[in-house]
Amino acid sequence: MPRPYLRSVAVLALAASLGACASSRFDQPRVAARQAARPAAPDIEPDLGAPGLAAGPVTSAPLAPPPGASAAPGEVAANPGGPIIAEPSPPPVQQQAAVAPPPPPVSSGGRSAVVGGWTAKDATGASCRLTLASTPALDLYKATSSGCANKDLARVTAWDYRDGEVYLYQPGGTVAARLRPAGGAMDGALSKSGAPLSLVR
Repeated sequence: MPRPYLRSVAVLALAASLGACASSRFDQPRVAARQAARPAAPDIEPDLGAPGLAAGPVTSAPLAPPPGASAAPGEVAANPGGPIIAEPSPPPVQQQAAVAPPPPPVSSGGRSAVVGGWTAKDATGASCRLTLASTPALDLYKATSSGCANKDLARVTAWDYRDGEVYLYQPGGTVAARLRPAGGAMDGALSKSGAPLSLVR
């Protein structure tokens, strides 16, 4: 026999003998000895209560309705000499549906009432055109100005409607003016100078 073949056979024989040593077949005498060495668990008797007390008869009955409540419709009644049948329940009482109050009238004020083109007039009497758009720009709305001699109004790029007032903003978030709508116009003041400002359609 060639030498590599003998080595393979020897390795396989060694592996088989080691595997046999680890099998549970050879552990049975030791396992049995361990189990025999363990003390048996004591039998535990169930607790039946105090000795000498006999249990009384067990009875059952339906519970009475809670105070202030009447018996539920469709109670089961015994039919002497026949099967148990359910008593017919009275038809359900229909209550009138509560009529919801009409929704409050929609006022023409608010953000949508100020959207559009406006003519701005400052304290000097100069006028220019402002357009308040409904297009969102982050948390504000876009605005444009044209022909404004006043530098604060010329730089208006955004607007917002909060707490009944219109705020005109410059780039960077600086408030250029605050106006309060009244009828078809808005009256207020420029923020830096405090000069009066009005917007009309």
